[in-house]
Parts: sequence; structure tokens; C-alpha cells
Amino acid sequence: MKLLGVCLAYFLVLLDTTVLTIALPDLRASLGGSVAGQQWAVNAYTVAFAATLLTGGAVADRYGAARVFRAGVAAFGLLSLACAAAPALGVLVGARAALGVAGALCVGGSLGLLAELYPAPAARARATGVWAAATGTALAAGPLLGGLLVELAGWRAVFLVNAPLAALGLLALRGVRSPAGRRPVAWAAQALACLTLALLAHAATTRSAAALAAAAALPAATLLVRRGVVSARTGRRDAGSAADATPPGLVRAVWPELVAGAAANFAFAGALFVLTLFLQDVRHLTPMAAGLAFLPLTLPMTVNPLLTGRIVARYGARPPILAGLALLTAGLAGLALTDALVPWLLVTGTGLSLCLPALVAGVIAGAPPGTAGTAGGVLNAARQAGATLGVAVLAGLARPLLAAALLTAATAACYALAGHVRARRQAWQN
Repeated sequence: MKLLGVCLAYFLVLLDTTVLTIALPDLRASLGGSVAGQQWAVNAYTVAFAATLLTGGAVADRYGAARVFRAGVAAFGLLSLACAAAPALGVLVGARAALGVAGALCVGGSLGLLAELYPAPAARARATGVWAAATGTALAAGPLLGGLLVELAGWRAVFLVNAPLAALGLLALRGVRSPAGRRPVAWAAQALACLTLALLAHAATTRSAAALAAAAALPAATLLVRRGVVSARTGRRDAGSAADATPPGLVRAVWPELVAGAAANFAFAGALFVLTLFLQDVRHLTPMAAGLAFLPLTLPMTVNPLLTGRIVARYGARPPILAGLALLTAGLAGLALTDALVPWLLVTGTGLSLCLPALVAGVIAGAPPGTAGTAGGVLNAARQAGATLGVAVLAGLARPLLAAALLTAATAACYALAGHVRARRQAWQN
């Protein structure tokens, strides 16, 4: 029952990264706006979500995963109602940004809860498989569910459905308690990370050179804050303070998984955005018909993660990650080079269903003790940053699906090389 509550809440959070995509034509007819405005209706959520995932994980580790999870789920339900009531596109974008912050708290708490509820590695891998099945279903079911809701009641129904499901998630986790940690939260570093990602998305969406230059300059400021060169309160060096957003060595230990997660979500989210507009604006499908067209993508992402969890428990995370990236590359290339949707969407969904759950298991397994929430936040921040940039970048390319396939292929090669280097290093150390 507790695992069901965790999965249900995270299902809602991930659902909102894709469910609005299918509703964009109806949203445009209702509230107006350009293609860039539609991109921001999607990206306001993913930018805020990606930029605050590290904070969500750190807050969960600091104040207790269960407490933070419940707060995030409750806020998510209430803010979804605010999105449904938005009278203008600008209001919706703002409410979606706040919804992304609530989603980050849910995710940070959920990964911490998984580590606490299932401390044994094999049991945690199986639970992660169930959890990933819910997340994979949410990512892929967004267009299908969104099409059904829009067809029945318009784009506002996409948000109205969240509130009762959030209440069910809270009910399933009543009575669960988590210990609080002692590591402080890096508020200044997180604010800079959020601004950097927002500027990158704005630069990719509007082709603004000024926004791109500002985004390039901000990481230097982030580095200064993280290293304590500047203290906003005292002006003194304060190394080792709360400015450190992640535990020492965490990113270095799992960077190949972070890169793979960012690339997979970049390709998936960008391709989904492009295909949705193509099916409705070029092929003139209704929202429901467009959602049904994505069913071959949905099915493997619903079922296969359960199998992936067992594969990870037995063989480790690396084999399914590599297989998933290879299949994702093949699926995107097939969609780019042929007119056949069904077989290549099936291949794409199978690749994602292998890759994404294994990435989660690999990152959590490599995280230092007591930092599961932060580790999960780092991975999800990388994935959602990739998704945000995927929507912004691929929508402006002449051959978006082919570009996504080439990026995924290059990522698979880099991940394989990184795994070889890791194995050689471990053999040398032993």
C-alpha cells in the first residue's frame, strides 16, 4: 500500500511533463499565444521541476522524506486546481512553474522513501522497477490520457484530474515517518541553477544571444557560491557551508548515468512535442486520435520496467541502460527516416522502458549512505533539464527526430566507454 502511494504521486508528477503536450492546440484556441508561448506552457513546469529537483532531494534528506513527500503531494493537488482555473496564458505559465516546484518535493521525497522502505539492494531494485513502471507509464500515457480528457472536457480537465489522485496518494502514506538528517540545504546554489536553466530554455526557444550569454556566465557565479568564495551575509569565505548542493563525490561517481538520463529525456520529450504537433497540425488528427497513435509507445513503458527491475537485480544496471539507448536510437531513426509510426514507436518505448528504470537503480546504488534523496534529485534534475532543452531545441530544427537519434547514439557510445574505464579502474584498485 505504501509503495502504491509513492508510485501514484510520482505518476502524477511525471504525467504533467507530457500530458499537456497533446492539449496544446485546444489550449491555443482557448487562451491564444504563439508556438513559443505553447513551449513555455510546457517548459515552465519542466524548468522549475528540473531546477529544484536537487533542492527537493536535499530538503527530503534534511527534513525527512515522508514529511517532504506529503507536503509536495498536497501542494501539487492544490496548484493543479489553480492551473485548471487559469484565465490567461501568462497565469497558466506561472502556476505551472509553481507546480514544478511542488513536483520536485514529491520526487525528492519518493526516492528517499524507497531507500528507507526497501533497504536490501535486491528488494529495492524490484521496488524501483514497480516505481519506474509507474513513471514510465506516466511519461508515455500523457498523450493518451491527455487526448481523452481534452476530447471529453477540454484542456482544463488535464489538471482537474490531479487533485483526487493526490488525495489518494496522501491517504496511502498516512502514518509513515522518516528520520531527519543534518546536511543543510544549498538555497543560493539552487536559485542560481534555476535561473541558469530558465535562461537556457529561453535562449533555445527564442534564439536570444543575450539569454545564452547570461546562461553561460551564471555557472561561474554558481561555482563561486558553491565553493564559498562569496558569502551573501558576511562577505567572508565560507567553504564547506550549505552552498554545497551535492555530497562530495556524488556527481563524479554517477556522471555517466546523469549524461545518459539527460540525453534520453532530451530525445524523448523533444520527439514527443514534435510528433504531437505533426499529428494534429499536419495530419489533422483529433486529440483523442493523436493520443491513441502513441499507444505503441505507452505499452512497453507500462509493462517492461517490472522486467527491467529483475534484470537490474540480477545483472546490474549497465546492460539494460546500454540496450535501452541502442533501441531508443533505432526507434528515433526509424521515425525520422520512414513514414511508419507503430513499429518505431514500439521500439522507442521498449528502449525507454529498459533505460530509465536502470538509470534510477544505478544512481541510487552508487550514492553515499543517507543521500538517496539527493542522488535521485541529481538524476531527475539532469533528466528534466534534458527534457526542457529537448522541447526548446528540437522544435526549431529541420530534422528533429534524426538529430535526437544521433545524440542518443553518441550518448550510448560515451556510456559504453565510461563503463569500460570504470571496470579497468576497479580492476586496478583491487
